[in-house]
Amino acid sequence: MARRKIASEAEARRCLAAVASSTLTVADWARAEGIDGRSLNMWRLNLARKTDEVLVPRLVELVSSALRATGYVVRCGPFAVDLGDDFDQDTLLRILEVVAAC
Repeated sequence: MARRKIASEAEARRCLAAVASSTLTVADWARAEGIDGRSLNMWRLNLARKTDEVLVPRLVELVSSALRATGYVVRCGPFAVDLGDDFDQDTLLRILEVVAAC
């Protein structure tokens, strides 16, 4: 019997959420629902890749600051952090975590 392929990202996300809340494997769940398991698995892989792309580091520009005799400006997209040579690394990491969450 031919099984139905997943038609959209939204449908794939709904199906994968249903699989996650069940006790079945992806293959068993798809079989029980009449869905092509290969189609659902490819959506699972593609969505995982899409999520991974968000986490891939991007180029960060580090240039000498024109505002100080010594210092740096860290730019990433629309964000910039101006740092002196005496910056606190732990504070910078906390600031960057907040910016990354935006």
